[in-house]
Amino acid sequence: MSPSHDNHSAVTWASDSIARMPKSKVNFDTVRKIAQTLPGAEYVTAYGSPAIKIRGTLMACIAVNKAAEPNSLMIRIDFDQRDAMIEEAPQKYYLKDHYAPYPAVLVRLSHITEAELRDLLNASWRFVTSMKKGKK
Repeated sequence: MSPSHDNHSAVTWASDSIARMPKSKVNFDTVRKIAQTLPGAEYVTAYGSPAIKIRGTLMACIAVNKAAEPNSLMIRIDFDQRDAMIEEAPQKYYLKDHYAPYPAVLVRLSHITEAELRDLLNASWRFVTSMKKGKK
């Protein structure tokens, strides 16, 4: 007869292990994979770094300004939405002075999920495609 197992301990161990599992890593390859599903999206370089443009208009790029944190994405979004995002989730979204005059937000890729990134890129696509011609 084998010793009895404490099922509670097994369940606790399993849930502890799941809680410690890292989120799937979101990086610019993830950005590119999601962006390629958006109409008019093209993978280019901007300021010497990977970027996504929509019909020639910058939508997202690696944040290259020295004030930006490493592994950050700059994504075009309207000012009101940017302010709400930063207020709601400052661990994910932030802004540095260099980017303040532009309709954009900085995203800490290590702090968001692929689903959140997909929603954000879709919102950015809607913003960029609604812009008047000449405002790139």
